[in-house]
Amino acid sequence: MGGSLPHGRAQGLIGMALTPEGARAFILANTTLLTPPHVPELQLHLATEAHDLWLKTEDELAEIGLPPPFWAFAWAGGQGLARYILDHPETVRGKTVLDFASGSGLVGIAAGQAGARHVLAADIDPFCAAAIALNAQANDALIDTTITDLIDHDDRWDVVLAGDVFYDQAFAERLLPWFERLSARGAIVLVGDPGRSYLPKERLVARAIYEVPVTRALEDAEVKRTTVWALQ
Repeated sequence: MGGSLPHGRAQGLIGMALTPEGARAFILANTTLLTPPHVPELQLHLATEAHDLWLKTEDELAEIGLPPPFWAFAWAGGQGLARYILDHPETVRGKTVLDFASGSGLVGIAAGQAGARHVLAADIDPFCAAAIALNAQANDALIDTTITDLIDHDDRWDVVLAGDVFYDQAFAERLLPWFERLSARGAIVLVGDPGRSYLPKERLVARAIYEVPVTRALEDAEVKRTTVWALQ
């Protein structure tokens, strides 16, 4: 564990990773257990050579209909949202929580550590179920996972958390009406965002602002000013 595999071996594992065992093997082989810089209380299986892993996997994953390895990085929006939850545990304590578009599971794990009664981490990327399970285990957290597309679903969660989800226009247009319906029936909807293009600021109220260290290999800066927003 720690350090990336040779390209041919990694490609073989991507094919295997359509199974839970293969996904687990791929993640363990291509990541290292690290602390996200803005959330040092937690540990995640993260890529240490971000750009290499991204280039090595993005094209082949696209060929088999899977997204790039978002689960291998602690994105700014997720780090900011996790920081907020740990600093304000009353937000989730004793409540049912949905960590939407969970990726690595960072935000859901933070919610569990902050005392949430139940956490469901949802992401349609099948790699994420394995990544979240490994990361939850590393932090002694109990989290359920699903790869179901939950947009337009409502299991009466008390709190819905979403880190870095407004990066794509079509996705944003699907998300906002759903978030508004959840908020209208009483759910707390919190979004962590470092200034993505399709953030609907006019519908949001800022709760906190953080300066979050990130990898320059994937972002346009080494520190991203990240806001935790609540849906009005």
